[in-house]
Amino acid sequence: MGTTQLESVQEPKYWHLKTVLSEALDSDFSVGEILPNERDLAARFGVARATLRQALEQLELEGRLQRRRGVGTTVAPPRVGVAVAAAQHDWAGGGSDEAWQPVECTVATAPAAVAAVLECDAEEPVHVVRRIRVAHGQSVAAELLYVPSSSVPELSAIEAPSGPTRARSVLRELHRLGLDGQDRSVELGSARADDAKELDRLPGAPVLVVTTRYFAASGTAAVSVATYRADTCRLTFGDSGALEISHDEQERQAS
Repeated sequence: MGTTQLESVQEPKYWHLKTVLSEALDSDFSVGEILPNERDLAARFGVARATLRQALEQLELEGRLQRRRGVGTTVAPPRVGVAVAAAQHDWAGGGSDEAWQPVECTVATAPAAVAAVLECDAEEPVHVVRRIRVAHGQSVAAELLYVPSSSVPELSAIEAPSGPTRARSVLRELHRLGLDGQDRSVELGSARADDAKELDRLPGAPVLVVTTRYFAASGTAAVSVATYRADTCRLTFGDSGALEISHDEQERQAS
């Protein structure tokens, strides 16, 4: 058989550099240490800065490096191990330090794609709850939860019009509704400015976007769009359907 086109393609230079840099991170640097600037690194490894930048971006995506505001590029610590439950008792934030914490609630129109999933009119206002997930002292995820008025019919308009108090009220009513299940999708994305600020990332940094649709007897009750730090989180799905974030140092070193 002849050689396929794929087999004849050479390994990109930045990919080989990524492997070399990964070995250097293990032997020459410690967690939290700031890397030299791009000019010095490029000179050290004898490559163009564009090639170096591609390799650094790949290592950031794999969770080996972090770009920190006002600091520079540092060696990332092991990924944080956090259980992200989908159970209804988490709607109100629970009593755990690692539960989703309500930050804000506004009334606005949902993005067209979300409105289509909710099966509501594109101009119909919905409750938009913003929550932050903190684990082991750092923010690991930011979420926008879209809830149509039909899912929380008993919500009083007299209560606080916005803020975390209003958010908890929406979540409490959603809990009372009773949910029959959910489905999820996960994709790689880039941090938007508001998410990047809350997650201590730079805009455009790689993130994992988890979209969850929650079902009730009447249909889709809510849609969640959660943004997770790709450098600190590894998402796994258990047999129960619960979503977990965990870390295995040996797996990372082998990857």
